[in-house]
This record gives sequence, C-alpha cells and structure tokens, in this order.
Amino acid sequence: MFVFPPYHPDETLRSLASPSSLQGPELHGWRPPVDCVRANELCAAESNCSSRYRTLRQCLAGRDRNTMLANKECQAALEVLQESPLYDCRCKRGMKKELQCLQIYWSIHLGLTEGEEFYEASPYEPVTSRLSDIFRLASIFSGTGADPVVSAKSNHCLDAAKACNLNDNCKKLRSSYISICNREISPTERCNRRKCHKALRQFFDRVPSEYTYRMLFCSCQDQACAERRRQTILPSCSYEDKEKPNCLDLRGVCRTDHLCRSRLADFHANCRASYQTVTSCPADNYQACLGSYAGMIGFDMTPNYVDSSPTGIVVSPWCSCRGSGNMEEECEKFLRDFTENPCLRNAIQAFGNGTDVNVSPKGPLFQATQAPRAEKTPSLPDDLSDSTSLGTSVITTCTSVQEQGLKANNSKELSMCFTELTTNIIPGSNKVIKPNSGPSRARPSAALTVLSVLMLKLAL
Repeated sequence: MFVFPPYHPDETLRSLASPSSLQGPELHGWRPPVDCVRANELCAAESNCSSRYRTLRQCLAGRDRNTMLANKECQAALEVLQESPLYDCRCKRGMKKELQCLQIYWSIHLGLTEGEEFYEASPYEPVTSRLSDIFRLASIFSGTGADPVVSAKSNHCLDAAKACNLNDNCKKLRSSYISICNREISPTERCNRRKCHKALRQFFDRVPSEYTYRMLFCSCQDQACAERRRQTILPSCSYEDKEKPNCLDLRGVCRTDHLCRSRLADFHANCRASYQTVTSCPADNYQACLGSYAGMIGFDMTPNYVDSSPTGIVVSPWCSCRGSGNMEEECEKFLRDFTENPCLRNAIQAFGNGTDVNVSPKGPLFQATQAPRAEKTPSLPDDLSDSTSLGTSVITTCTSVQEQGLKANNSKELSMCFTELTTNIIPGSNKVIKPNSGPSRARPSAALTVLSVLMLKLAL
C-alpha cells in the first residue's frame, strides 16, 4: 500500500519562493536576475508589489511562523512577489551598495527557511571567471616554465609582497591594514580587531585577485615561506584570540551579520566538496572557491592556515568543537568543510602551481605534455610521429587531468582519453582502430596481394 509523505506547507512555500525554482527558460515570465537594490526599486514603483512586499516583511517578522505563513494575506503577498524580480535578485561582492542589497535579500529569504540550515544559498551572483583568466592577466606561474632549480629556491610569498608594492593601489591598502592591525591599543588590548577587519576587507575587495591571491595562496618549499604566507592577514590581531570559541557558536554570531552570513553561504556554495567533479569543486571552478575563501577574511569567520607547514595545507576558522554537547557531529562536519576540504585544498595547490582544469578549453593554456606513445606493433612504422591525428580535444582533456595529478578513475573524460590513447593507426591513413579489433581489418589487402602473386605464377 502506497503511503503519501506528510505535507509540509512551509517546505512548499519555500520551494515556491526559492530562487532556484524560478530559474529556467521553460518557466512562464522568467527574467534574468537583477541585483536586489534595483529589484527593490522596481518593486517600489509598482503599488501592488510595494504593498505586498511590506505585508510579507511584516508576516516574516512574526514569531509563530506556522500561523504567519498559513495566513491568507501572507500567502497572497507571497504569490504576488513570486512574479517580481525580488525573488530572483542577487548581489555582487564589493558592489557600491552591497550591504543594502544583502539586507533586501535576507529580509525575504531568512523568513522562508525553517530554523538554522546547515548550508544556505549564496546571495551572490555565480562566478564565471576561472583561475586561467587570472594567470593570463598577471603571468604568475609559480615555477611553471621557469628553471626548476631557481623556482625551488624562490620564496614565492616574498615575491608576491614585492609585486604588491609595485602596484600603487595594492601597496596603499596593504600598508593600511598592516599599520592598523599592528597598532597596539593598550597593554591588555593588542589591537583594534574591528578596524583591522575593516582594513582587511577593503584590501581583499578592492585589490585585484592577481595580487591578493599571490599573497594568500603562494606555493612554498620551506617553513620560512609558509610562515610568511600564514602571517599575510596579521593573524595575531585578525584571527587569534585568547580562547577558541565553539564553531557553531561562532557560526551563530556570523549569521547575525548580513555580510558575514553572506560570505559564509558563498563559501559553502563554491567550496563545498563535490564528488561529481574531477577537482572536487562545484563546476570544477577553482576561482569561485578561492574568491569565496578570500571573501570571508575580515569577518568573525576569518579563516587562516593553522601552522607553517610548507607541505600540508590545512586552514580553519579560529574555533573548536569543544562543548558541543549533542551537536558535536554537526560541529565536526562544519569544521571539516575547512580543515579537510579537498576542493579548497586542490584549489590552493592549483593556484600555487599555476595550473587550472580545462573543462571546455578554447585552446591549451599551457603546452600539454605529450601523451605516452603506445607500444609499437608490426603494423606501425618506426618513424610514426606522435602528432598523428588522434582527436586533439580528447587528448588535451586527458593531459590536463593528468597534469593536475587528480584521481578521476570514474571520470568520463579520463576513460575517453584512455580509449583514444590505446588505439592503433593504419599506416598511410587517418583511420583509427580499436586495439581489441586486432589486425584483422588490415589482413584482406595482404591476402589479396598473396593471391595475385600465386595467380601470376600459375599463368607463367
């Protein structure tokens, strides 16, 4: 006997109101999302939308959510606003009216969730740029294309600081946060953390990524370099404290602030480990993850490297799971999203190595290493070039994955690559045959040749 699942009106309202449910060209009235400040202006210009928006905010401000959302007037307001740009609206990090935009976003979406959600949807527009775009802008390949001996001896974090000093904007904002974060207030108060955080936010929001990423994610071969990397954000002021608070308590404090809450949600959206991708990152986008990580610096949830190890990359907010009680499992899960996050770790390593993943490459960013030549068979001449056509785009995908050192045993791209690399070529043609097909397809021509010779001898 089939049993229908229990009906939850709150979940139905949330699904109707969620931005994801409103996206897609197949939906009637779908429109490209606009930023929430503009969406609010459009709503305010329409009397019906404006009055319904005020009604909904009053509904969502109530304490008894079940009664509030079951109210017919609240439901009517929700239905009207579903057709407005407010439910689709997003914000841009660092935009002029970012805080106002986020306040509008959360004024709606906070009331449409039941209690605390572990992962919240990001209020920011999706990131479309990639690490390769930053590499092309700055030509910052740590050790890539350089003398390996020289590269191994280089302190890439020191080089990053020097590069920042050559840019006026980077030098100015870096000097500002260093001065503020190092300024001692009193013998008992080493600095003004609030001002330090503000200066750090200005630096990471206003300085181009080709400078800030070099300082945050530089690759290191020794402890001195790794310590310089750890000291980038002046952790004694911006990060460390006398005691470590509980991570869930710290998350609760962060979520009381619209900016901090948004940056944390964005980190989870872009760095949450995915086992459906080659890199473990959502959409295989390292840039989105690193940008979200950098976006949390200067808030209560500021992350940093936990030690000066040049080999092991472990980052964490300044918190622990002590005193979690029956919430310990949730706390550990939250903390592991930082300390044991393969997406974040791979993204940091990829930037330090100057590499990226070609998901749909327009052309190889780096010169691809030559694929290993298949073992020769009697049908292959000794002078066959490795450049013979084998489906270039497939080989590029394969080598790009191999160069990352990533495990993708179940990857479609890797299996395609393996198939093409284990094929044989008929001499004098561009035809490719599978190894399991054997040389049988080449035999008919040989048999006809032998038959012709025998007939000639008989004729003589």
